[in-house]
Amino acid sequence: MTGRELAVIGGGQLARMMQPPAIALGLHLRLLAEGPDVSAAQVIPDHVVGDHTVLADLRTAVADAPVVTFDHEHVPSEHLEALAAEGHACRPGPHALLFAQDKALMRERMHEIGVPGPAAAVVADPAALDAFAATVGGYPVVVKTTRGGYDGKGVWFVHSAAEAAEAFASGRVLLAEERVDFRRELSAQVARNPSGQTEVYPVVESRQKDGICKEVIAPAPDLDPALAAQAQEIAVLVATELDVTGMLAVELFETADGRVLVNELAMRPHNTGHWSIDGAVTSQFENHLRAVLDLPLGPSTPLAPWTVMVNVLGGAVNDLDAALVDVLAAVPQAKAHLYGKAVKPGRKVGHVTVTGTQLDATLDAARRAVALLEGAPHE
Repeated sequence: MTGRELAVIGGGQLARMMQPPAIALGLHLRLLAEGPDVSAAQVIPDHVVGDHTVLADLRTAVADAPVVTFDHEHVPSEHLEALAAEGHACRPGPHALLFAQDKALMRERMHEIGVPGPAAAVVADPAALDAFAATVGGYPVVVKTTRGGYDGKGVWFVHSAAEAAEAFASGRVLLAEERVDFRRELSAQVARNPSGQTEVYPVVESRQKDGICKEVIAPAPDLDPALAAQAQEIAVLVATELDVTGMLAVELFETADGRVLVNELAMRPHNTGHWSIDGAVTSQFENHLRAVLDLPLGPSTPLAPWTVMVNVLGGAVNDLDAALVDVLAAVPQAKAHLYGKAVKPGRKVGHVTVTGTQLDATLDAARRAVALLEGAPHE
């Protein structure tokens, strides 16, 4: 293989959406997929089926690819160290990924580099949780598994230690965090290559439904420019201090008293950046590929005053291909991206993007398109 070839670990929709810019850049992707029909395996012909926790499977998939990147952050660090020792550049690297894999380590590191975040502590038992709650003004508090949680999974909002019984029964290491009085959730993304070049995207607003990202508005409406600049500076600082290569998403709370606090990190393309496929000069997926291959980064400049991305969650519509015809007819300006996944309730099976000059009209169009794909009434 040559330096224009790249191994990708994980066969979800993020890897799938790397393929179009890879084709445009003349890159060859090879994939480790969880199954023969997973989202990315449908569009990346050079794939092998295997388990990302098994080093032999990783070696088979990576073969002689000089660079390795990821669809998720769950590859064991020791396996990445082994691949690195065998001459493969893992980007982001195993040391950086630790802070996306382990929320307790992330909180400790954010404190060390002066990045604001909620008060937090690892809690081993209900007594420790009670003690932590007392330090932040009492319950309610948030309890999270330090590893593995996403889309609301592995997260509990508790009003007493008794309500955390399920969390403690999980046998996982738990992190307690203070409840933040926030106005909304924001996301700041930055691409960074090994040469140290960075490209920062506009700060966006992320709206949740049942713990899952449902809507993203780029840029975040009515965000104070100074606060937006601070969020972008935090993203660049984190990427630099943690030596992140590729895309980094810093999920933030905008507090009721006008601050931003770091919630979580993702060292890969992220749901809050899907808007950039249709709404920016260079998408997060193209810049991720450019970054991990140490190519010059592309501009993140928006193509329109507003871009709205709405996730399609599995609903009453099983035949998304047929529903897409209705979307194209009813909302022709909508750009639909389907992930090739079987429809299951609440599962992310695609997203729709609309760009425009008026926020209300742009948001309404995206919602109308998604309602057709979910079989839900348009609100």
